[in-house]
Amino acid sequence: MKIVIPGGSGQIGNLLARVLMRMGHEVVVLSRTGTSKLLRVASWDGETAGDWINEIEGSDVVINLSGKSVNCRYNQKNREEIVNSRTRSTRVIGEAIAGCKNPPRLWLQAGTATIYSHRFDAANDEKSGIIGGNESNAPFKWKFSTDVAKAWEKEIHEAKTPHTRKVIMRSAMTMSPDPGGIFDTLMSLVRMGLGGTAGNGKQYVSWIHEFDFIRAVEWLLENEDIEGPVNLASPNPLPQSQFMKILRKSAGVPVGLPSTKWMLEAGALLIRTETELLLKSRNVIPGILESRRFRFKMPFWVDAAPELVARWKRIGK
Repeated sequence: MKIVIPGGSGQIGNLLARVLMRMGHEVVVLSRTGTSKLLRVASWDGETAGDWINEIEGSDVVINLSGKSVNCRYNQKNREEIVNSRTRSTRVIGEAIAGCKNPPRLWLQAGTATIYSHRFDAANDEKSGIIGGNESNAPFKWKFSTDVAKAWEKEIHEAKTPHTRKVIMRSAMTMSPDPGGIFDTLMSLVRMGLGGTAGNGKQYVSWIHEFDFIRAVEWLLENEDIEGPVNLASPNPLPQSQFMKILRKSAGVPVGLPSTKWMLEAGALLIRTETELLLKSRNVIPGILESRRFRFKMPFWVDAAPELVARWKRIGK
């Protein structure tokens, strides 16, 4: 198959592209600035039509992963870039597919599990999950993230692509040992003795091992009856205090200093990020994958953490 990956020059995109190439697929990455010795890269700006549309024409699958990282301060400039990088890229891809004489049969669109509400009472699956943005127990500024997620999904829902199956991948945090990823950041905190309980530690952490993220993408390619939102997450989210305790044990670090909310606010300001990434309870489970008996390779954090730590250490040598 020919697979086009807008935004494929990032960490997850590179990971996915390499695996798909090893499987024998033709892979083309659409990138604003990236070049690669291993991948074929076509230039695009993520907003307007260009020669890159020729790559969409006659392709089999489009996997859109475009979007500015949310690991930043939510000032006006960053908020605009976060929203625009998602909505505009999705819109122009929809327009490109709509204009194809021979459109791709599948459009996999990146989304986020952050679209669900901050809650502790029950897990969010695709059928019964509660969309966030109106929680009484969450800071108002957290509403920005769910507003972005909803605007992002609105673009793909409104795209007129009747001959292309559309799937929104509501992904939890994808755990990979590569430099610059969320796991790399967590390990840096653990090694500095800062990987303790954040706030009260009861907030849920939803995650997915990179092996299972890749396998879930392959599964979505194969199962042609699946459409709409699909949660890509481990079936076993767990409270942040337990999550970090397991990670510390796997890393051989016995102590992690706890952080109160005000300490986290100060630290987030210092490293230019937001406390929502640590304090929001993301209790998300993969209802569709489980109902179809998708077999996770790493369903439990107690198994995934030591595997990731071992590879993280090898990469650092």
